[in-house]
Formats: sequence, C-alpha cells, structure tokens
Amino acid sequence: MSSHREAPEISKDPVADNTDVYAFVSPDRPDTVTIIANFIPFQNPQGGPNFYEFGDDVLYEIHVSNHGAAHSDVTYQFRFETKIRNNATFLYNTGPIGRIDDKTWNRPQFYSVTRLERHREPQLLGRDLAVPPVNVGVRSTPNYAKTFTGAATHLLRGGRTVFAGQRAEAFNVDLGSIFDLGTLRPFQMAHLIPSAAAVGVNGTQGLNVHTIALQVPITDLTREHRRPRKVSDPLATIGVWASASRRRIRVFDSRTGRTKPAGEWRQVSRLGMPLFNEVINPMAVKDRWNATSPYADSAFAKYVARPELAGLLPVLYPGVFPRLAAYKKDRADLLAILLTGIPAGVVPGFQNYTGGLQADMLRLNVAVPPTAKPNPLGLVAGDPAGFPNGRRVVDDVVTVELRAVAGLTIPLVDKTFKPDDAAAAVQDGTSNTNNAPLASFPYLGTPGGGYQTVPGKASA
Repeated sequence: MSSHREAPEISKDPVADNTDVYAFVSPDRPDTVTIIANFIPFQNPQGGPNFYEFGDDVLYEIHVSNHGAAHSDVTYQFRFETKIRNNATFLYNTGPIGRIDDKTWNRPQFYSVTRLERHREPQLLGRDLAVPPVNVGVRSTPNYAKTFTGAATHLLRGGRTVFAGQRAEAFNVDLGSIFDLGTLRPFQMAHLIPSAAAVGVNGTQGLNVHTIALQVPITDLTREHRRPRKVSDPLATIGVWASASRRRIRVFDSRTGRTKPAGEWRQVSRLGMPLFNEVINPMAVKDRWNATSPYADSAFAKYVARPELAGLLPVLYPGVFPRLAAYKKDRADLLAILLTGIPAGVVPGFQNYTGGLQADMLRLNVAVPPTAKPNPLGLVAGDPAGFPNGRRVVDDVVTVELRAVAGLTIPLVDKTFKPDDAAAAVQDGTSNTNNAPLASFPYLGTPGGGYQTVPGKASA
C-alpha cells in the first residue's frame, strides 16, 4: 500500500513499480546516510520457475535534492543485465547454489552504479556487481542469509556501500481491511457497517520485494559537500525520492519473439513520501503523477489541502470524528509534512524544511543523530530521527499518517483546533510479521524462502 499497485498503469508493470523508499542516518555508521528503494511488490516466495528479478530494460534511480528546488542535484543510477548460462533447461538452478557465483545458478544478474552530480561528469562507481539469487528454498539456496547477504554487499569507491537483491517486505498494512470501505479492524465496531473489534491482519505477510540499498557519506549528499552539525542549519535537510524509467519505444523482434527498447528514457514510477499517490491523489491523476517530477507537485497540492480520506473518516465512523468533520480550513499541517517539510518553530528543536516549493520528497535532516531505541511513531512520539524526518525501516508510517489525516497534527499549525479523542488512537492494528530487519546494512530482513514459507506466514 505504501506505493504497491497504487496507479492503474504501473500496476500492470510490477518490475518498474517503486513500492517503498527509506532514508535515514545509519544507526551503526552515523557519518553516513542509508537510502533504500524497493521495487516489484507482492512477491510470492514460491514464484518459480521464473522467479522475480530486476528489469534489464528499466533504469532505476535514487535522487537527492539539496538546493530546495526539488531538482535532482545528486542521482545514483542502477542498470541491470541478466545472463543465461544454460539454454537447454527451464530450471532457475540445476543444483544447490552454494556461492553467489555458482555455475548451478542459471540466470544470474549483474549491475552497474553511476553517480551523477549537477555540473559534474558522471562517475561510474561500480560495474558487474553481483545480485544474489532469490531465496528458492533449503536445497537450492541453503544457508541463504549467511551465504548471500554479505556476498551481495559491495564496497564502492568513496566509502560507499551498495546492495541489490531480494529482501523481506518490511512495510505492514491491513490491505484487506482498509480497502474494504476503509475498515480499521481494531475500531470496526464503530464503522458505518459495524462488526466486532479484531486484530489487524498484515496484508504483506509472507511476501518479498527487490531492494536497492545504498549507504554513502553524508557529505556525498549535502550542498557544498559539507557535514551539517546543527539541526537548525538550512543545509542540513535533503530531499530524497526514487524512480523507474523505461524507453519510449518498444520494437518487436520476430526472430526472437521479444521486444527491444529504444528511444529516450521516460519516467513511469516515482516515490518519495509513503502513501502519497496511494491515498492522496485521486485515481484520475495517479498515472500523470508517476510521470511528473517533484518540482511540479504544486499541481497536486489541492489534494493534500483537502484530503479525501479526512472527509471519509467522519462518514465511515459516525460520531467518532465530529471536530474533524467541522474543520473546513485547508490542511496546512499536511501541506507542511508532505510537501515543504516542517519549518523551524513548529516542533521545538526540529526542522526539515526545504523551502516554499511544494514537492513530494522524503525530507531528512542529517544533523539529527540516530535514536538508540527508535519509536516506530517517529516525530509525533518525540523521536525526531523518525518519520516524517526521513523514514526508517521500523517506522509505522500507516499509523502516523492515519493519525495525521485524522487531525492529530492540526494543532501544530492551528492552536485553536482540538483533535477528536480517536485521532490519537486510530491505527490499522498491524505490525511487521515478516523476517525481522537487520541491525546493519542492508537492514531489510532475509527474504522468505519458497520452500520454507507457508502462504501467509514468512520463514527464512
């Protein structure tokens, strides 16, 4: 749901579908920032014989803005190439894959990483970097975590680290409930169509994603390559988003029965803040948003100022949100959180403001140190190292955004408003029930294995 199948066209092209973006100061290497971009949603671990993989015909990019103009000042590009070792078999592997370069793996992938900075020549950081196989099962990919996670973690020049491959889904949400007329199981007794309260069901349980994780020095991303030390420093906040692009033209080759891409690259998917295109933009503009750059997002600000979900909550939960129903002003709190960052003076001792230009980006103040014991509710729970100051793997963005839409954050900008009691309690009732995140890079957990995973229950 964070950006899984969020628009009609990209839902037909999962290999280019950007599902989640994370950006945080690395807890174990606080002089670096880790950025994670996930693609290919809802991966069934048993998805053979053609298992999930990155697209050779897709340009994957991570973008960083450090001038407040929502243009990509620093870009990391990832291009993949798939090889077939044995043309005479349908099998993904012809025996156990004991190493990342094992010849029994019939369909390995490799990739390159290129860094682009405005007004500078492109810099190739690495090529022929190995992607690990997917977690097929205990016989095909034995000892998966020990064998492949480290082997697929590559050191690049300049103190940078990269990983690209399958990982466990870390985003949790009750998809089956929320899209059933906005039901939140813990509160469904108060729904317009009531039923007994229940525990939330994680709709992404047992599923995997494909991850591009990058860890770089903070000075790789900031303006003037300077390390900001004060939270109040205007240069301390960067904007982060990821995208996927395809060539404009596809030409059918009758000899191979396949299409070949040609022409210029065109963006088909992007993601900054979680849930923006999912639940803020109406369906009619979702595809256009995916093809648009963040600097043009003022065209979508009206949907943030008057979010449809804020109007639906009082209807779906009669009598629960009377103050929210009566609030008729534009949502200045959401406009700040989602489109400009939070200016100084709103939250004591904190800011991640990038200026007045409205743009959908994860905004990360790199001068905020990591928290020893992160609170999944982030900034609203007094943890300034968490969402919406960037986004950590453990952050519960569904609960945070539900409560914000329900009016909990309105008093930050409008002291006359008192939120409904339910605004501080509303949630979908889920937690991450997939394999646990790691304490170090690449942070996302070991992907569920095809043999080990019972549908609906993940196991490495």
